Amino acid sequence: MATLWRLSVLCGAGGGRAGSKAASLHWTGERVVSVLLLGLIPAAYLNPCSAVDYSLAAALTLHSHWGIGQVVTDYVRGAALQKAAKAGFLVLSAFTFAGLCYFNYHDVGICKAVAMLWKL
Repeated sequence: MATLWRLSVLCGAGGGRAGSKAASLHWTGERVVSVLLLGLIPAAYLNPCSAVDYSLAAALTLHSHWGIGQVVTDYVRGAALQKAAKAGFLVLSAFTFAGLCYFNYHDVGICKAVAMLWKL
């Protein structure tokens, strides 16, 4: 149960009612994902495999979701409009992750696709 609570806090569940501890955990989670990406990018170059592809899909989606989610929070005004924008963006992030996983499973994967682009 405690793990589920931590995950909900890191993902931003609770609608901002959790307090400063939740904000601190969210900030820590964002930094952990950023540092993880710093390690995954060289790993993708040195050892392109499916584990790195799926890790990149998860980390890139989560990193972009948190980053662009702040833009929605800062620039969309009105409670109903902001709720709709956040819900739409959550659906977009879910489709992004599903699309990257589909690409990894049914095609060459993220690492090899980037290597193929570099060869052009």
